[in-house]
Amino acid sequence: MSKVLMIHPDKCTGCKNCMLACVYAHEDEFRPTASRIHVYNWEREQFSVPMMCQQCDDAPCTTVCPTGAMHRASGSLLVEYDEDKCIRCRMCVQACPFGNAMYDSVTNKIIKCDTCQGAPACVAACPNHALEYVESTIATRSRKKAFADKFKEAFQEVA
Repeated sequence: MSKVLMIHPDKCTGCKNCMLACVYAHEDEFRPTASRIHVYNWEREQFSVPMMCQQCDDAPCTTVCPTGAMHRASGSLLVEYDEDKCIRCRMCVQACPFGNAMYDSVTNKIIKCDTCQGAPACVAACPNHALEYVESTIATRSRKKAFADKFKEAFQEVA
């Protein structure tokens, strides 16, 4: 069975350990702008939430990608990125409703969560267990989709 990253925003303190662990695991450096996960903080509301690729069922990034660099393997829940096929048109960046596909000008590549090939560094680094890597069941997918929809709505209100 496949696994998904589950966010528990009520446990997030905004420490950003997940961001540092992610970028170090992928880039061997501490450059937060190259992290595949980002923590959004609303200080006045005392609210923080980590966000990464939601692996959308309808994945707009895969729909707009002209080369198939952004794709979902048959039977997989994970939206994958093939750097060799990518022409850096950045259509996936524009299409992502959550802003979780990003262009990194330092490395000239698209960056998005790949769940660290099944061992997410962000989960291991989170001291409060605000992130979990869990079996994908109907219940977890429903909860994840509901949270993503709620976050998208809230983000549009403050943007």
